[in-house]
Amino acid sequence: QVQLVESGGGLVQPGGSLRLSCAASGSSFSIYAMGWYRQAPGKQRELVAVITNVGSTNYADSVKGRFTISRDVAKNSVYLQMNSLKAEDTAVYYCYIDEPNGRSWGQGTQVTVSS
Repeated sequence: QVQLVESGGGLVQPGGSLRLSCAASGSSFSIYAMGWYRQAPGKQRELVAVITNVGSTNYADSVKGRFTISRDVAKNSVYLQMNSLKAEDTAVYYCYIDEPNGRSWGQGTQVTVSS
């Protein structure tokens, strides 16, 4: 069973930066895509960014130009560099992986943007 471990969340002031990391472990598998969702209080979970097995990326309009998703294939890891953070970026961020057995989720990491 695939396990995802996230790290890098925390409290940051508006305009600051954070880097989220997510490492996948478990049985050998072929990754189709990895990415990040987020869920703010009282709101639905929304897709933030995704990177496919060929390196294609896609971002939510609200984070384009500020967030960058990347991956380390050898480490089965995905990263989310978040710059110019805004209060509305406050949420629990979840990484996910799509592979032959389906989708697996991380436990979530809290990102709070506040002065």
